Amino acid sequence: MTPLRLPRPAPFAAPHPARRMRIVATGMLLAMAALFVAARATAHLHPAVGFVQAFAEAAMVGGLADWFAVTALFRHPLGLPIPHTAIIPRNKDRIGDTLATFLRDNFLTPAVVARRMRHMDVAAAAGRFLASPSGGDGRLREGASRLAADILEALDQERLGGMVKGAIGQRLRAINMGPLIGQAIEAAMRDGRHGPVMDSLIQWADRALEANEHLIRQMVHERAGKVLRWTGLDENLANAILTGLRKMLADMADDPEHSLRLKAEEGMAKLATDLQFDIEMQAKVAKIRDEILDNPAMQRWIEGMWEQARAGLLRAVRDPGKAMAGRFGEALRALGGTLQQEARLRLVINRFVRRAAVGATASYGDAIVRLVSDTVRGWDAGTVTARLEGAVGRDLQYIRINGTLVGGLVGLAIHAVDTLL
Repeated sequence: MTPLRLPRPAPFAAPHPARRMRIVATGMLLAMAALFVAARATAHLHPAVGFVQAFAEAAMVGGLADWFAVTALFRHPLGLPIPHTAIIPRNKDRIGDTLATFLRDNFLTPAVVARRMRHMDVAAAAGRFLASPSGGDGRLREGASRLAADILEALDQERLGGMVKGAIGQRLRAINMGPLIGQAIEAAMRDGRHGPVMDSLIQWADRALEANEHLIRQMVHERAGKVLRWTGLDENLANAILTGLRKMLADMADDPEHSLRLKAEEGMAKLATDLQFDIEMQAKVAKIRDEILDNPAMQRWIEGMWEQARAGLLRAVRDPGKAMAGRFGEALRALGGTLQQEARLRLVINRFVRRAAVGATASYGDAIVRLVSDTVRGWDAGTVTARLEGAVGRDLQYIRINGTLVGGLVGLAIHAVDTLL
């Protein structure tokens, strides 16, 4: 029989530090009030009790004053609509605007960001991490990986994919393909690397001729006169044409100096020149490029490429240890070592990062400031009060405690002076 197991009592939840200090400050104020009442009732028993009464009375007054001041920041004391109380809830919009202005003027200006970034060696830090990914704070690395995965999964996949496809298409459309292709052809011909291409074209022409032999025979038969068809000479003519074409292709394949081959190379050289310098030819290439990019099959290919990249990124950030394994990990570690050793490379990367940060600040600084201001404006008064009180409430309660003690000491000093006089 399974023994009966009583549920364990829930562990005692410690109060928030600000709430705990509020309890201490309020308890001290109540203690001073009780001490004052007790001292006033027993003042006739001994003159020293007067010092206790003076201390408790002044401490109670000081504690009450500081309680009112601290409470007035966040709410109406005792719920009474006293003027100039509940300061933070009434001015939350102005607080948000002031905070946003403070961020903009002191942190989100290009000059401040550039000055801060000038003393940061981002490239060296990245190099140390890549060269030794197992070192450092593992929790930080896991946290960053988890954050990156959450961001990738949280982003709208369809919208993000559309943005990526649009960016890829825009970049491809901005490339003038004609000169690039022309330079590639010219370089290949200059280095003699166009020979295998010509051989492949000749072999392709030979296979195409063999595959379409019946079409050539049919064309000759239809174009031949009745006499040739009646005598059967159209078949001989078709055989002669096919034999001549095959011999021509064989001669072109065997002789690099064949006249037709040289003519084809001359045409290839002219094509390379036109692609580089002829505006009309470049426009034709651009039109073909745009037609290819607008083709639905190409759009699906780009979308599939983005999906594969996104899946790869998710796998990498979910398991950074596996991502750093294998050849990819070796390449990243080699890159990390290079970043640590090459000062000029670090200088270039740091300059790029600094310019990117300054540019992002100049472009999006105002948007970040508006985000802060609009976020605070969107909070209700209770949320703003709770968050600010949770952040600084503990220190404010210390003000109440100090006010109680200082008030008591001042009252004690005044009573001592009165007694002496």
